[in-house]
Amino acid sequence: VSKHVVEAGGKRMRPIMCLLAAKACGATDLERQRKLAAIIEMLHTATLVHDDVVDESEERRGQASVNATYNNKVAVLVGDFILSTALLHVSYSHSEEIVRYLAELGRILSNGEILQLNSISNEEISEDIYYQVIKQKTAALFEACAGIGAMSANASELQIEEAKRFGQNLGIIFQIRDDIFDYYDSKEIGKPTGNDMVEGKLTLPVIYALKSTGDEEMMKLARKVKAHTVTADEIAQLVAFTKENGGIEYADKRMWDFHAEAMNFLDTYVEDKDIYNALKAYLDFVIERKA
Repeated sequence: VSKHVVEAGGKRMRPIMCLLAAKACGATDLERQRKLAAIIEMLHTATLVHDDVVDESEERRGQASVNATYNNKVAVLVGDFILSTALLHVSYSHSEEIVRYLAELGRILSNGEILQLNSISNEEISEDIYYQVIKQKTAALFEACAGIGAMSANASELQIEEAKRFGQNLGIIFQIRDDIFDYYDSKEIGKPTGNDMVEGKLTLPVIYALKSTGDEEMMKLARKVKAHTVTADEIAQLVAFTKENGGIEYADKRMWDFHAEAMNFLDTYVEDKDIYNALKAYLDFVIERKA
C-alpha cells in the first residue's frame, strides 16, 4: 500500500519549502533539514490518505486513491502508520520545540477538517469562515514547513515568526489557486468541474459572486450545495454564474494581495541572492501553476 502511495508522485512542494526556508535563515549543511523535510512530506501524505476517506474520493494525483484501490479500513490504518512513522522520526531530531510544533500541527490540521465539515452543514456563507478553514487545512502545513526550516537553522524568534507568516501566505495562495481550478475542466488538474460543490464546499470565487450580487436564486442553489441536494445542472449554473460575476477575477486579485505580503519576508530577511530568487520562483510558481 505504501508503494502505491509513493508511486502517485506529487510536486514535493512542502519539503522544498522546508529546505529553502532553512537556507534563507543561514543553514548550510542540510542533512538535518533533509530528514525534517521528509518527515513533513510523510505527515502531508498521511493527511491526504485520510482526507480521501473523509471526502470519499476515488482518485488522487491521477491514480486511484488508497480507499478506492483497497478499502476505507486499509486507508485509515495505513494513514495512521505513515503518521506514526513521521512522529517517530521527528523525535530523533532531539528538538523539543520541533516535536511540539509538529504534534500541534496534527491538531490544527484535524481541527481544520472538522471546521470544514461544520461549515458545510452551516447555512452561513462567509469569506471569513473560508479563510479560517484554509488557514488550518492547507496554509498551516506550509507555515510549518517554513517555520521548522527556520527553527532547524537556529533562526531568531522574529525570523521564525516571519518565516511562518511567509509560509501561511503561500499556503493561502496555493489553496485559492486550487479552488479556482475547480471552475475549469482539465485533465492535468485531475478532477471534474464543480467537484468541490459536489462535496458540499463553497469556495472563494462563488462566495464573492453570491455576496456581491445578492442573487437570491443562486443563493438557493448554494444552500442546496451545502445540503448535498444540488444537481449537476445546478452546479453548472453556479459555475457559470461565478464566472459571469467576477468570482475568478476577485480570487485572482486576493492571491496577488497575499503574494505581496509574502514578498515582504523575502525583501526584509533573505539576503542571499540565489535563495531570494529560488523562493521568489517558488512563490511565483504557486500563484501561476496550471495544475
